[in-house]
Amino acid sequence: MELEYMNIWCWLIPLSVGLICGFFGYLIGRGANPTVDYKSQIKQLTQEKEKARVELEKCKHKLAAGSSLNHDDYQSFDADEARKIMGKAVKLNDLTLIEGIGPKIRSLFHNYEIKTWRNLAETSVDKCQEVLDSGGDRYKVHDPSSWPMQAKMAAEGKWKELAKWQKEHKHGKL
Repeated sequence: MELEYMNIWCWLIPLSVGLICGFFGYLIGRGANPTVDYKSQIKQLTQEKEKARVELEKCKHKLAAGSSLNHDDYQSFDADEARKIMGKAVKLNDLTLIEGIGPKIRSLFHNYEIKTWRNLAETSVDKCQEVLDSGGDRYKVHDPSSWPMQAKMAAEGKWKELAKWQKEHKHGKL
């Protein structure tokens, strides 16, 4: 008869221990992770999504209007036309297109945040000389007096005038 009772206890003890452990595990787990307010999180994320959508629409309108996102308000830059007229490949806002400016002088201008043809066109000759002087004595031989004028022609897309001027005035001298 004891064998029958033992058989019941073999099932009853592990079952009761499992139920008790499950109950305590549930209580501990619920205490560690309080109820999350998913509705407020969804509302906040929806608002952020709407703000991002509005900002994206503003950016699209600026881009379509030709804003600063569209290469400093250049009306149109036709690299093929510039290449045909200038006789070499022309990249937008490449300061080395200006007669007298090479890669090292270009990097000096970039240090002064003069990175576009329009920036250079709006820079005074004195400021150009200051940029050259910042590079040291090796740049004293350069004459920046024509650089803003050449940059203005490039910024306005006047390729024929620029090519003619550069052909007539080799080495950037006036």
